[in-house]
Amino acid sequence: MNKTLTGALGAVVAATLVTTATPAAAIDDVNTSQLRKAVTVNGILKHARALQVIANQNEGTRASGLPGYEASVDYVAKQLRRSGYSVTKQAFTFSFFRSLSDPTLSQVSPTPTDYTTDIFDYSGGGDVTGVVVPATNNVVPATPEPSSTAGCAAGDFTAAPAEPSVALVQRGGCDFADKVDNAVAAGYDAVIIFNEGNPGRTELSIGTLGDPKSVPVVGLSYDDAVALLGQVAAGPVTVNVSTEVETDPNRTTWNVIADLPAKNLKKIKNKDQVVVVGAHLDSVAAGAGINDNGSGTAGILTIAQEMSKLKLTKKLARPVRFAFWGAEEANLLGSEHYVASLTDQQRSKIYANLNFDMIGSPNYVRFVYDGDGSDGGPVGPPGSDVIETVFTDYFDSKGLASDPTAFDGRSDYGPFIAAGIPAGGLFSGAEGIKTEEQAAVYGGTAGEPYDPCYHQACDDITNLSVKSLNELGDAAAHATLTLTKSRSGLFPDGSRKAKAAAAAKAQALSAPSTATRSGHALIR
Repeated sequence: MNKTLTGALGAVVAATLVTTATPAAAIDDVNTSQLRKAVTVNGILKHARALQVIANQNEGTRASGLPGYEASVDYVAKQLRRSGYSVTKQAFTFSFFRSLSDPTLSQVSPTPTDYTTDIFDYSGGGDVTGVVVPATNNVVPATPEPSSTAGCAAGDFTAAPAEPSVALVQRGGCDFADKVDNAVAAGYDAVIIFNEGNPGRTELSIGTLGDPKSVPVVGLSYDDAVALLGQVAAGPVTVNVSTEVETDPNRTTWNVIADLPAKNLKKIKNKDQVVVVGAHLDSVAAGAGINDNGSGTAGILTIAQEMSKLKLTKKLARPVRFAFWGAEEANLLGSEHYVASLTDQQRSKIYANLNFDMIGSPNYVRFVYDGDGSDGGPVGPPGSDVIETVFTDYFDSKGLASDPTAFDGRSDYGPFIAAGIPAGGLFSGAEGIKTEEQAAVYGGTAGEPYDPCYHQACDDITNLSVKSLNELGDAAAHATLTLTKSRSGLFPDGSRKAKAAAAAKAQALSAPSTATRSGHALIR
């Protein structure tokens, strides 16, 4: 799962000004038991193990722009072709980044201290020893709720001293990139960004800067930062920041797009209502990414294979397209490229998008994207509410609880909802902390992350819950077949005019194009 979003996708067709969601229209029932029975944990794990082997053979990673990702692309494409799909490898270029060694942050004087730190994606490389200068508006002690806007304005940094210097700035209020750009403009040679200090925002936290920066940028926990600020208040403090990075502004990577063969399309009545079922294929550079997002990849690959094997692809009401996105971890670049590359006519034929980004978290919750905004977040394009009910009704029918998760564009459905396309999906949890209430319902451990190995080297084949794969894999299969086989679809009157009118209404209510889609790293 991508850690950040920049908000540059245009007007997200999510009626954020609407505070009361209207009831979702009902979608007709589809018997999905045959497909759900065929989509097994063993089938999903077979592909997850194959992705692990690929990572093992390629420096332990499957990140876009590296050989392990190219091997992952070839594996998925081969599996889909064997199942009879028409497969396209869609190439695009992106700005590649990876850290070549563990970053370091240490106090040189007055008290030599080594800090636990990590690097921000797109940090510059370098070795800087300099005096620490805090932003002028860090909020310490932290307020109960997020309130810091430290570093978001150029005036938040005093002009850097003549000797080498390191800016110390708090998380919150704007993109991390904005904080770094403002610090660099003020003359600083490195930047430390520390967590805000509110509940759930105290540990070391990093993210992406979106584009390559000229100075080293590392993270620090709130408690370590408070101690450091206390020393700075008493007198000059010198630290050393060291990073080693590799960047390439024009690295090639790929999406894998699998369509039904032409002979199958001939039998489908609603050819202009394509359901895109997607998952990102890349990992972060730090590890194999077997939960994030080998689990989603393996899940929809298994669904694609079993739909073909059961000949369900010959009996659909609308086409299905399986998509495996590249460079999601670099800011949703694959799905963004795909949507942007479509003509208006091609884009109008995408009926809905289903997104499966992490479905095997060890300390999981059955999260469903909150398409109707009933939990207080953004509202998705018309039809997103219906997709949400497809999942929640399914879980209800099996006596399984589910929780809403914010429809904030954090994963690859973001570019689709920005284009006004209905979307939905499942999520088993990332770095967030499981609550006592969730542990009582779902089991697992309260006070611990849903995925303790999120974006780490330990996200390997051992970092999966087979129970989560089973439950969310079945729900993914159910939703995929329901949307592609339902006669009424998302808009029961069958009227494309009704869909267009509803989309226009949502567009009128949507936030302006400058609204930022907030992930958990670039902003706040």
